[in-house]
Amino acid sequence: MLAGTQNLNANALLPTVVKLELPRGMRDLESEEFYNIDFVRRTFFETAALFNFRLMEPSPIELLSTLEAKSGSAILNDVYGFKDKGGRDVALRFDLTVGLTRYVAARRDLKLPFKVAAFAGVWRYDEPQAGRYRYFHQWDVEVYGPFKQESDAEVIEFVSTFFKRLGLEVIIDINSRQLVEEYIRKILGVPEDQMVMEMFRAIDKVPKKGAQAVLLEYKERLDHSKLQALINLSELKGTAESISTKTDASKLPSWSALEDLISMLRDRKVENVRINLGIVRGLDYYSGIVFEAFDPLLDIGALVGGGRYDVLASAFGRSDIGATGVAGGVERIVMALRKHEIMKQAYSPLVYVAYAQDDSRKKAMQIVSDLRRSGISTDYDLSGRALRKQLDDSASKRAKITVIVTAEDLNTGQVTIRLMEDGREDRYPVDGLVSAVGNLLESRAT
Repeated sequence: MLAGTQNLNANALLPTVVKLELPRGMRDLESEEFYNIDFVRRTFFETAALFNFRLMEPSPIELLSTLEAKSGSAILNDVYGFKDKGGRDVALRFDLTVGLTRYVAARRDLKLPFKVAAFAGVWRYDEPQAGRYRYFHQWDVEVYGPFKQESDAEVIEFVSTFFKRLGLEVIIDINSRQLVEEYIRKILGVPEDQMVMEMFRAIDKVPKKGAQAVLLEYKERLDHSKLQALINLSELKGTAESISTKTDASKLPSWSALEDLISMLRDRKVENVRINLGIVRGLDYYSGIVFEAFDPLLDIGALVGGGRYDVLASAFGRSDIGATGVAGGVERIVMALRKHEIMKQAYSPLVYVAYAQDDSRKKAMQIVSDLRRSGISTDYDLSGRALRKQLDDSASKRAKITVIVTAEDLNTGQVTIRLMEDGREDRYPVDGLVSAVGNLLESRAT
């Protein structure tokens, strides 16, 4: 065999160099971001327990036909859809609401009302933007069964309580889709269903495009004066008392229902709400009350959105079930927490154990295990480096306390504890070290 042929065959066996890139819109969750998300998750679970919501997670893969029940066949453009090995059209979940509603609709044995909460990842084939990825985390609470506003009030109170527990002050803007539709039909005199939906679509674009751009876009399709009147209505925000003096909408039947909801929330001590007649949300989805929560000090859009969507349960064959709920993107909430610099540490303070010589290593490992068994986060150097390098490692890992184990100290039954914040050192008996470290951590936390 020729030498050139041998080299060619050897090269053919070399592994192909893999291009280490992620698909567009995806990312790896590094430690800090993971802890931040976990902080929101734990706060969500605690709040769900306060309201006695049952926790569950819907399937991450749904039949495409199930997802189409919410948004029609156009949803295929926004999801990660594919054929499975059985040739079925399936897709990754793009929200939690569809899966939860599908579950409840199929379970006729469930006792209603059914209150459920979920926290999980979702996939959307959106255009990636700053702070927005194609995979992100979402939280969701839903109430199934009653067609009454008491369920809407329950969900809105949950939102208010959840954000207070996170440390964020939000404003919850509330509107009624029924009220806006009554205004279009009865006051503006637009009876045709198609034209009513066109009016809704136009008003939904105002926050992003501006009133003048929307008027120009619809000048050939909608009556200018009627659209202008609807835009004027959509700009009204405030209390029920203040708005009722500014619009004829306060004379419509749905206005009293909206007032009743605000009254229910006041009874529940939910004060951070207002009426915003410009909130309409999903045009072919929501059927009653709609709402969004905003941080008034940040320009990052709605942190959560929700409302009544009885039509989805009906699409799943359960016209006997009412449905109302709310969902929020976790990464956007984390962004708000960071901007306010109120992100709380979601992990325990670290203790680092360093040792000076090999003959003190065994005792150092015993101390590491004792601290961990007591519930104290503890680390040490796996590489067996010199003490100075271990102390550098402790500082780089932002340890609160470093326990330094030397043969000399052990001969007297002691170890050295260094407080990393100010460098102060003291010797402590090995017996009772766990309690001493715990007390020091507690005193530094207050």
